Amino acid sequence: MNRLLGNPAAKVLVFVLAWLPFFWLLSRALTDQLGPNPAEALVRASGDWTLRFLCVVLAVTPLRVAWGLSALARFRRMLGLWVFFYACLHFLAYAWLDQSLEFVDIARDIAKRPFILVGFVSWVLLLMLAATSWNGAVRWLGALRWRRLHRAVYGLAGLAILHFFWMRAAKNNLAEVALYALVLGLLLAWRVRRAWYTRSRNPDAG
Repeated sequence: MNRLLGNPAAKVLVFVLAWLPFFWLLSRALTDQLGPNPAEALVRASGDWTLRFLCVVLAVTPLRVAWGLSALARFRRMLGLWVFFYACLHFLAYAWLDQSLEFVDIARDIAKRPFILVGFVSWVLLLMLAATSWNGAVRWLGALRWRRLHRAVYGLAGLAILHFFWMRAAKNNLAEVALYALVLGLLLAWRVRRAWYTRSRNPDAG
């Protein structure tokens, strides 16, 4: 399996597959298949795909460790950038289709509505992670500070779930929220357990 995942074609395949949700949404928009409220449909769908890609990114390390798939590590950075891409699409759909790119109104909306504020903070955190995802950033920040910064992805996951919860709570539709919260909670619990185990085996580490 490692040999298969290490093949250059595997990375190309993942890259192509990651584009599919975007082209699916684009085709539905161009053929007027987004329902009676296309703007809301695009905002919601792009947010859903952001969360899905975030779950995939956070699952990379557990799968790599549990199944010995070391080659999975080569996909993590690319998948992380896809999280940022769909988050940008989500923010753009809101800013353009919901707020008509009126930046003063957007700023007021962010200040007025907590779930918009949480979503915006999440996007800013993603922007910081994406901007420091290249190798030069590791040298510039130093490995320790870079790792600490990128651990913020777990806090980001919590903010994303809170944003999603507030969006769906107004319509009393929490089934999907519970599913994503469970998945992300399990992935976070795995990370905490692994960190505790590592420190118990090597108290001088960290």
